Amino acid sequence: MNSKISSPTLLEALSSDFLACKICLEQLHTPKTLPCLHTYCQDCLAQLDIGGQVRCPECREIVPIPPEGVAAFKTNFFVNGLLDLVKARAPGDIHSGKPTCALCPLVGGKSSGGPATARCLDCADDLCQACADGHRCSRQTHKHRVVDLVGYRAGWYDEEARERQASQCPQHPGEALCFLCQPCSQLLCKDCRLGPHIDHPCLPLAEAVRSRKPGLEELLAGVDSNLVELEATRVAEKEALALLREQAASVGTQVEEAAERILKSLLAQKQEVLGQLRALVEAAEEATRERLTKIEGQEQVAKAAAAFARRVLSLGLEAEILSLEGAITQRLRQLQDSPWTLGPTRCVLPHLELHPGLEDKNCHLLRLSFEEPKQSQKDNGKGGAGAQGGAQGGAEAEGQGEDRSKITKQGGAQPLTPKEGKVQSPQEDDEVVVERGNRPNKKKKCKGRGKSVSREPSPILRPNLEGSGPLPRPVFSWSFPTRMPGDKRSPRITGLCPYGPQEILVADEQNRVLKRFSLNGDYKGTVPVPEGCSPCSVAALQNAVAFSANARLYLVSPEGEVQWRRSLSLTQSSHAVAAMPCGDRVAVSVAGHVEVYKKEGNLATRFIPGGKASRGQRALVFLTTSPQGNFVGSDWQQNSVVFCDGLGQVIWEYKGPGLHGCQPGSVSVDKKGYIFLTLREVNKVVILDPKGSLLGDFLTAYHGLEKPRVTTMVDGKYLVVSLSNGTIHVFRVRFPDS
Repeated sequence: MNSKISSPTLLEALSSDFLACKICLEQLHTPKTLPCLHTYCQDCLAQLDIGGQVRCPECREIVPIPPEGVAAFKTNFFVNGLLDLVKARAPGDIHSGKPTCALCPLVGGKSSGGPATARCLDCADDLCQACADGHRCSRQTHKHRVVDLVGYRAGWYDEEARERQASQCPQHPGEALCFLCQPCSQLLCKDCRLGPHIDHPCLPLAEAVRSRKPGLEELLAGVDSNLVELEATRVAEKEALALLREQAASVGTQVEEAAERILKSLLAQKQEVLGQLRALVEAAEEATRERLTKIEGQEQVAKAAAAFARRVLSLGLEAEILSLEGAITQRLRQLQDSPWTLGPTRCVLPHLELHPGLEDKNCHLLRLSFEEPKQSQKDNGKGGAGAQGGAQGGAEAEGQGEDRSKITKQGGAQPLTPKEGKVQSPQEDDEVVVERGNRPNKKKKCKGRGKSVSREPSPILRPNLEGSGPLPRPVFSWSFPTRMPGDKRSPRITGLCPYGPQEILVADEQNRVLKRFSLNGDYKGTVPVPEGCSPCSVAALQNAVAFSANARLYLVSPEGEVQWRRSLSLTQSSHAVAAMPCGDRVAVSVAGHVEVYKKEGNLATRFIPGGKASRGQRALVFLTTSPQGNFVGSDWQQNSVVFCDGLGQVIWEYKGPGLHGCQPGSVSVDKKGYIFLTLREVNKVVILDPKGSLLGDFLTAYHGLEKPRVTTMVDGKYLVVSLSNGTIHVFRVRFPDS
């Protein structure tokens, strides 16, 4: 066998941290193996002793400590052997860094040995050339294997060295373990064999391994089979979840389209009924005008004749009265005999007749039904992963059967929220089926503010009939967690921004990292930040990333190289950062005003929204820019949303009741200028038009929002929302005409 070819595979086959303790992160010392097969230093395990128990740091299994202490745990001789192999590769002489001969001081009486050039695999000693030449010239060492030291340190003889290694007895130093006591399952040396175990049946190690190895291999094969089933189950679970998400997205689109069709039909009927109503009123008004004209003419004629007759009777002489008596009598008799009215007025009053279903609270035009996905014949016969994926819907239906049965009996719909299309965290509410419109009006205290938060419903998003354009609607796209295997703490997302095509940059302040994700949740790595920095807000420029941290503004390259940093005001705990549409400037909110820096680090402009008169009266906690280069900020001092141009001139400011008594949160602007405002306390994202008018709720708890934190807009059409538990939801902003 060519050792130079096969030997390097021994240590290369092990992971780089296999010989490192997961507690102290140093090389294992006196390795002890727990029943869960995880190995740690003996001293490290002693530090984890809590009431006679120890919890494995990796699998979290609780293991009782033997009465003799952690030293009674099994010693990992396998790791010990590998450690001996690794230690043998270390330099022999501490001062020179070069290996020296281990036999020269013993044979020649020298204080130190000569330069080592060879290695005895049996003695585990480094030898100089002279000692190596005579090492095999004695009866005790003539079978020893002496190899070149350079090749040994290169790993060419690792497997051969392992074969010649002898495990040392902990009770009798220098004695190799060569027997297995069958009743005690304990490794013995020759001295142990002649001691307390002299009457016990023992086997040589090679024979014991041959007898027990098949049983271990059989158990290992069973575990491998279980791993295959677990892998299939995991894949099936992911496929079931992906199918659910895909179906939920499809149904969501169908709901949007069906609602639009119903709405268009309803609006058409509305226009038709209103047209009939207008025609009826106009015809009645025209007929009434004609009748009034005739009545007013008759009234004027009668009044004139009566007035003339009264003047003649009151002011005329006898002769004058008698001379006109005949004419007056004839005229008055004519007026008296003529009809005074045109007959009874015909009046038709309109009444609205609604379809009975519109007045029935239990009648819904849109309704969901739930069914288990069809399983293939292979899955049905196997009864494994596919069946579990299909049973997921059944378990969910059984767990919510009571609530669903109540709604189904009433004929109600079962709204689908994004919570049904994503992995629920343990903190999320288990209630999925909620009837819209049945939530009572409540008031809730904002944490840390002592103010009353209104729970009254916001204005409903309705069709824009004034001609200012159609309103956007949310379409759920994806949901994914941001916690990665290397995170030591739960994520706390304080900043989001678009980063390249179909990608976002996430500022995780808790783990002090900038993470990159695709819109569908694929992890793309990180943008390195200086050591000790906790990124707060983040914005992407052309081939650079700007972020605020510790009262400083940083600009770094995608590789993490710091290009420049600027100190910010210490009077503000966090500083919002936003990239300008041109991509070569970054804006940051500082103590109520806005500073704009060029990519080179120079201050381009600085302004206070509203001018100097507003100095000290604003606190912009969140900041973003519109495609036109204007600024939108959440002002916690004025409790408003302020919209200003690049010179700081306030175009409009919203302080309306739609804020529900909450401080305005994160703001984002889409490609058409609509503004999306986060209200964390009431789990909502409301929408304002480009002129600052509140249009209503865009996202609510029905869309899976639970304590939304920050948002960003990607490509002007995807709204990315982060939650306090580190989950991210992605919604497509869909316009009816798109």
